[in-house]
Parts: sequence; C-alpha cells; structure tokens
Amino acid sequence: MDNRRRLFVASCVALVANAMCFSIRTDIMGDYARAFQLTMAQVGAAVSLGGFAGIIVQFVGGALLDFIGIGTALWISCAAHVAGVGTVLFAQGFWSLAAGWFFLIIATNLIEAAINPLAATMYPDKKTHVLNVLHAWWPGGLIIGGLVAYGFSEILVLAKAPAGLVNISWQIKMAFVLIPVAIYAFLILGQKFPKTERVQAGISAGAMFKEALRPMFLVLVFCMLLTASIELGPNLWVGVFIQDMIGIRGVLLLVYTSGLMFVLRFFAGTLAKWISPNGILVASSVLSGVGLVWLSYSTDWLGVLLASTVWGVGVTYYWPTMLGVTSERFPKGGAFLLGILGAAAGLFLSYVTNPGMGKLHDHYTLKNLPAAVSAKVVVDGRVSEERTGALSEAERASVREARRIAACTTFRIVAGLSVILVLVFGGIFLYDKSRGGYKQEILSSASGAGGAPA
Repeated sequence: MDNRRRLFVASCVALVANAMCFSIRTDIMGDYARAFQLTMAQVGAAVSLGGFAGIIVQFVGGALLDFIGIGTALWISCAAHVAGVGTVLFAQGFWSLAAGWFFLIIATNLIEAAINPLAATMYPDKKTHVLNVLHAWWPGGLIIGGLVAYGFSEILVLAKAPAGLVNISWQIKMAFVLIPVAIYAFLILGQKFPKTERVQAGISAGAMFKEALRPMFLVLVFCMLLTASIELGPNLWVGVFIQDMIGIRGVLLLVYTSGLMFVLRFFAGTLAKWISPNGILVASSVLSGVGLVWLSYSTDWLGVLLASTVWGVGVTYYWPTMLGVTSERFPKGGAFLLGILGAAAGLFLSYVTNPGMGKLHDHYTLKNLPAAVSAKVVVDGRVSEERTGALSEAERASVREARRIAACTTFRIVAGLSVILVLVFGGIFLYDKSRGGYKQEILSSASGAGGAPA
C-alpha cells in the first residue's frame, strides 16, 4: 500500500471511529438517562456540552493545519479519542459524562479538520467524488457501531445475563470504539503527510482568509447549518424516538439508513456529472424533507422502513457534497473554509439542534400526558421511569402515546428546514445555469495523482 492510499485508508478508519461513537451513543442515550437519573434534555446537553470547544478546535485547526501539520492533528485526535472513551466508561453523573464527551467531540472535530483537506489535496481533480467516498465510511462506521450495540444487547437477552452485566452493557458497547482508534493510529505511524493544496499552489494566508468573506461562501455556511440538522439531528434521537413511535429498536433503522448512505456515496461522482453538485443538493433537500414528514406519520414497521428509505437517500450526499462544493468553488480558502463549514455545523448541532430536539420531545411528552398520569410520573420536569413502572397498564399506555406524539411532532418541526434548503439550493442552481453551469476552480500548482481511490 503506497503512502497516499495508506493515508486515505487511515482517514476512512478515523471516520469509522467517529461514527461508532455516534451510533453507539444513539443506542445508549436511554441508558444514560436511567443510569444517572437525567431528563432527555439533560442527556442531550451532556453529550453536546463540549461542542463549543470542539468547534473552536475545528475552526482553529482548519486555520492552523498548515502550521501544525495534518499528521500532528491526527495524533492529537487519537489521544483525545482514548481519553474520551475512558472518561465515559467511568462516568458517575452529568458532569463526568459531559467531560468524556468533551474529549470525544474534540477528537471528532479535529479529525474532520484534518482528513477533509487531506483528501482534497491528494485527489485535487475529483474532490466531490473522493470526499463522498471518504464520507461513505461515516455511515459505514454507523453500521458497525449499530450492529455492535444491537448485537451485544441481543446476546445479553439470549444468554439471560445477570443484572450486573446488563447494567454495565452500555459501557462495554462504548469500549468497542477503541478498536478503530488503534487501527488508524497504526496506519498513520511513520507516514509522510503532504502540504495542503493551498500551500502547494503558493496561495498566501491573507488570500485564504479573504475567501471566507465571499457572499456565496456565507450562503453555503448557512445551508450547512440546516443540512447538518436534518441529517444528524434525527440520527442522534432516532434510537429514542422510533422506540416511542412504534416500539422497535431505533438503532436498527440507523443501521439500515447508514447502509443506503454507504453504498450510494460511492456513486456521487457519476451523479455529480449527471445533474451537477448543486442538483444533488436540491434533490437531497426534497427527499429528506418528504422522508422525515412521512416518517413522523408512520405507525408500523413497513411505513417506517419506506419513509426512512426516502429520508436516508435524501441525507446521503449532504455533508460530503457541501464540503466538495466548497473545496471546488473556493480552493484558495483551503482547510480554513472546510474548517469553518464543519465548525459552524457542529456549533449549531451542539447548541441548537441536539438539545433543541430533546427539549421539544420533553415538552410535547408532558403536554400530551393526561393530567392524572402527569401528577403521578412527572418529577423535576421529566417523566420518571421508576414511577412509570408502578402505573397500571392503561396508564403506561398513555405515557407511551404521549412519547409517540412528541417524537412525531419533533420530526415534523425539523423537516420544515428542508423547505428553506430547496429554495436556496434551487436559487444557486439557477444562478449557475444562467452563467453556463457549475464550474470547478482548479489551482494549477496543486499536486496529486488525481485518480480516485479504488
């Protein structure tokens, strides 16, 4: 395996580690609430509390990547992954749980800051395609993490495991993240990392910073906030919400939609040539919105499967195509602009989307509880699992119904963001068409063999 291929594979495995954190977290969100007696809003806040620091890391990392080096950034992320998993495993409550996710958010953001410009630099003439192939391993990691989480839970049930083992099952699941971390650390060991495309082309730092003020880039930043919310917001809460809606394990839905994304992202290059990257984003916005609304009205497994297929196809190309479009339209901005995109999305997810969806779920659950049941189970603004267990079957059914309504309502609210995206991406598509179509700017001095990774 040559140096370029090895670095690309290492980038893919690092993204797998990030994604496994995410999918396993999706499966154990309810475990956090039960283990530490937290509301779902508090759980959402705990796993997102380090978001601001992570955003700073991605923003600063994008700006300083040329100075600290891509290799150094990946080694720091490796250390943060290990520290984060270790802290989560031994968490005792809200703050220690938040501390663990603080380290993990640092790791995930620094990996994003490093691997995107690395891929764009190594394959400068196929950026949208290569970034989609790279980010195919995000859903690939979601599948691996989801199967680990679901499979381990099923093994415990079939083996009739003792309560003590069941109680720490979420910690065992989390420990599996260390496997891809060890693999990507081995792959980057002793490797030579290239300078970024901007540096190779001789573009000054001043010119790089000026690119961030271009109006079209600012529009793309705004769109990134919404695309990330429609894709990653529902992904975080799907484990809880689908359980509330139809009583099946939501992590299985995450595995299914991730499988769609994993396969489809390998065909992004062909699709981009057919309808252009802008056309991909318009179609994605329509499908993701329709799918999420459909999902919110689904009442059985078949409806959920069909709706999630539409939503899954819709969100498949969002993140990597946004990165690809930015890198192709503004190559002088280099790692800095890619860092801004990722940082802005992460900030919005951490402080608006993720806790916001948790608050909406809590709000509509309480709103739809019968008054008599609410008086029995609501403690400190949350539904107590312990008190719910003591209710009659009819009363427990009313709690399940309230949670179902809350989950459906939350999905519909988030789906509304897709309408804005259709209008904005559609406008950009028509603007480019009036100027002769979508065009990629290539920095002639950038090196790289140019072929896409096999």
